[in-house]
Amino acid sequence: MSQTDTSRAKAPPETADRQVPRWLPFLVLGIGLLAISFGAILARYAQANGLPSLAIATLRLAFAALIVTPIALYQSGRVLGALSRRQLLLATAAGFFLALHFATWISSLAYTSVASSTALVTTNLLWIGIASFVLFGERPGRLMLVGIVISLTGSVLIFWSDSRTSAAGSQPLLGNFLALVGSWCFSAYLLIGRRLRANLPLAAYVWLAYGCAALFLVIACLASDTALAGYTGAAYLVALGMAVGPQLLGHTAYNWSLKHVSPTFVAVVTLGEPVGSALLAWLLFDEGFALLQGAGFSLLLFGIYLAARAERG
Repeated sequence: MSQTDTSRAKAPPETADRQVPRWLPFLVLGIGLLAISFGAILARYAQANGLPSLAIATLRLAFAALIVTPIALYQSGRVLGALSRRQLLLATAAGFFLALHFATWISSLAYTSVASSTALVTTNLLWIGIASFVLFGERPGRLMLVGIVISLTGSVLIFWSDSRTSAAGSQPLLGNFLALVGSWCFSAYLLIGRRLRANLPLAAYVWLAYGCAALFLVIACLASDTALAGYTGAAYLVALGMAVGPQLLGHTAYNWSLKHVSPTFVAVVTLGEPVGSALLAWLLFDEGFALLQGAGFSLLLFGIYLAARAERG
């Protein structure tokens, strides 16, 4: 970013991020991971209440953007009014990839199991690591690499075991592919968000990203003739729960952390989502998991622990 852009985007003192304790980003990421683990569960409930997958993604982001609007305007109105063209383009790109992420991932839940979908959609760690090296020349340390390899091995075990033992979806290959596309899109969103978030307060960044994503999804609904009205109150209540919990609490925790830890580490933390989601699916939907999946969950958590140590170092 040029010096002119930086000065135009500089936050006023009352909205600028202050120095935080080193342990706080790790606590915030843990809370965000817990909230985001409910995303797949709530999406399943929304589908059961008659909401199409594209409508679920649209309502989730639209509700989140509407809720955060007064906060963003109050805290960061001057910043939003002084956005540069580059920042607007980055926000549009971030919103585009976030919209694709939710559209493809939520759709995958209609075809494959929660465990497979969440295990594949959280492989963004691999793609971010490759992109960070190719585009920015960032070389992860040895301990971080070990954490990456162990975490990805856990994801592979979960997916392999689930594909052999689960009959949750009639088209599991389609569901798995959609989840993988969702992972690619979320990786692009994190990398773009890192650049945009560096010079924007959290409320301004969240409002821009979620709002742009919601607009793209509304356009997709209009183009595909997907209705956003006429559903039951329970369906809208579940969509609102997705906006408040997994989106505002979960994803916003990730977005806040991008200014304090690397996107690679944020991606490592997201690998814990299959553990929480699969346990919830077991309790609520009776989607059991095999011993091999349990081993995969253990590897995921151990890999996250190693990556956390590397990040703190």
